[in-house]
Amino acid sequence: MTSRTSPAEPSTASTSARADTGTRPVRDVVFRNVRPFGARRPVDLVVVDGRIGEGAAPAGADVIDGEGRIALPSFVDAHIHPDKTTWGGEWVSRKPAGSIAELAEQDAELFRSQRRPVGERAYGLMAHAVTRGTRAMRAHADVAPAYGLACVEGLAEARERLKHALDVQTVAFPQHGVIRAPGTEDLLKEAVRSGAVDFIGGIDPISFDNAMDEQLDLVFGLADRYGVGVDIHLHDRGDKGMPVLRSIIDRTRALSLRGRVTVSHVFCLPFLSDSELAGIAKDLADLDISLTTVAPSASLVLPVAKLREHGVRVGLGSDGVRDSWSPFGNADMLHRAHILGWVTGARLDQELTDCFEAGAYGGAEVMGLDRADLRPGSPADFILVRGEGLPQVVVDMPTRDLVVHGGRVVARDGKLV
Repeated sequence: MTSRTSPAEPSTASTSARADTGTRPVRDVVFRNVRPFGARRPVDLVVVDGRIGEGAAPAGADVIDGEGRIALPSFVDAHIHPDKTTWGGEWVSRKPAGSIAELAEQDAELFRSQRRPVGERAYGLMAHAVTRGTRAMRAHADVAPAYGLACVEGLAEARERLKHALDVQTVAFPQHGVIRAPGTEDLLKEAVRSGAVDFIGGIDPISFDNAMDEQLDLVFGLADRYGVGVDIHLHDRGDKGMPVLRSIIDRTRALSLRGRVTVSHVFCLPFLSDSELAGIAKDLADLDISLTTVAPSASLVLPVAKLREHGVRVGLGSDGVRDSWSPFGNADMLHRAHILGWVTGARLDQELTDCFEAGAYGGAEVMGLDRADLRPGSPADFILVRGEGLPQVVVDMPTRDLVVHGGRVVARDGKLV
């Protein structure tokens, strides 16, 4: 589990996990003949103690030939639900659903029908994400009377198995509601007391829980008492969404939780005028409240560029992957950057590059991780792919031939090493 530093501050958990995997120490490595960001001339990337080095390679360093491939930063998935997935299992036929309540009930039905436990299913999906170049993720685990803490425990198991290859923050997420599902409050308390989660979540306090103040008081109270962060799903738009967002801002300020609060989806923001957006963005930036989007559609994707201009951290994520909600999803963050470009009408090289950076840097900022930008001193987390340049990679989504985490090759040709 990552340490409970403020999400706004660089975490040291990833470096410590990489330095001691229980198998062998991280060796110095030279990745020869690679083209960072698609540069024309290949260079050597030197890795020392799990970070990008500067100057000549140390004596005795391992050598890996990149054969002219492009080196690009690894991705950070800022919002994913590995506990819900059917990835790697039998096909599941979905049923009609017209509300979050119906979808949540179908989640429980799917949970009961699965022969594989949460830990096994989550591990399969998270391992697949690693092979596609994901270095870190914020994973939401359902907490409800229907599951107890099985989803939290399953994610903890999967995280432990992948600690050499993936940094994970876990959110105790009350998908069935905080107030409308009796018993959830006690389970959330148990989850945060156990130390198994880094964040406590919430969901649509007005439209779903019908108890905005009660839900937010409970969630923020637990975060303040137990030293965890907050990550709230907010799907509501307009008159229902904006009051919730303002209440989150007020509580963040009152409890001095600056840099420790995230709001996911935030479907109310894309409909604001530029002046209205600027006003709310100032408050978000002042309190360092981060946001995440999964680029669901042209109308609901967050205005990432505008928010970043105002100093708001915005991460990109996968959301649910082949769960009861949808048969789609693949936990491939390069594909998600591609989707972001598609729904926003990206056309210029810089626009495509911005989409890539949302997937590589945006989530790192949300999670409080060092930026893996291939500069000296940055984490040696990168992928090697074949292609002409970065914009073309976003469009064509080539195979991740090599995935490096902390200077160690953790996946090759789509398979864990």
